[in-house]
Amino acid sequence: MRTRPGSSPAVHPPWLRPGGGRKGAWSARALRSAVADLRRATRWAGLAPGDPVQVDGTRLRGARWEFVAHVTNGDTGETWVEVVGGRAGDRAVRSFRPDQLYAPSARPGFDPSLADAPGLPLG
Repeated sequence: MRTRPGSSPAVHPPWLRPGGGRKGAWSARALRSAVADLRRATRWAGLAPGDPVQVDGTRLRGARWEFVAHVTNGDTGETWVEVVGGRAGDRAVRSFRPDQLYAPSARPGFDPSLADAPGLPLG
C-alpha cells in the first residue's frame, strides 16, 4: 500500500488485511464480511429484461429506461430495481426503489407503481 509522505498507513483489523499475514490472499473471515448475499431476478412484476419502464423522481426529462433486474440483499432485506437508459444516447445502469417504477403508459401519482400492482399491462 502506498501512502503519501508524512501520512500514516491505514490501520485495519488483522482479518481485514490481505492475506491475514500472507501476501496477496484474503482471510476467510474477510471474504464472508465483504461478500453480500445479493439475489438477482431477471423477471419481476410482469417485467422481463429490456421491457420499457417509467421511473418517477429522476429529474431527467425525456429519459427512456429499460428493466434489467430486481435485486434483493439477503442480509438486510433491502430491494431495488436496476434499469438501463437515460437521455437519448445514454446507456447508464441505475438503481431505483421498486415503488419508483411505473408502466410506460402510467401516470405517476395517479396510477399504482409496478411494486404496488405487479402484472399490470405494460402497453
